[in-house]
Amino acid sequence: MKLHDLRPNTGAKKKRKRVGRGISAGQGKTAGRGTKGQKARSGGGKGVYFEGGQLPLARRLPFKRGFTNIRKVYYKTVNLKQLAEFDFDGIEVTPEIMSQIGLLKKESDPVVVLGDGEINTPLTVKAHRFSATAREKIETAGGSVTVLPLD
Repeated sequence: MKLHDLRPNTGAKKKRKRVGRGISAGQGKTAGRGTKGQKARSGGGKGVYFEGGQLPLARRLPFKRGFTNIRKVYYKTVNLKQLAEFDFDGIEVTPEIMSQIGLLKKESDPVVVLGDGEINTPLTVKAHRFSATAREKIETAGGSVTVLPLD
């Protein structure tokens, strides 16, 4: 086999259909567009957005979606059972301490202490928010609670 013997497979190369080139070509006169009407004209037809004059779906949806509150504060939760696992003897528990022991990823995040679990040791806990049960459990164990201001 030589280079001049190489040929593409039969049916692999197909000629482009040239429409509107006379009746003998098979696609003459109306060039496969039918007769008259919007779709027969150049640039005819409506876009995918058009829904027959009805308000399109893309314009209806934003009203259903709601909005994002830019002032919402996302607290990182810490439960009492997580605090009970560590020995905080004479140390006040702050967000910095919580991030050092792995309860928080960043110490700058606002922290809420929730009352899931039991605590027996008296702790001094500083956080940005406390649930009522967490506050009650810490104070009955002999500890104290300090609410930090949000930055």
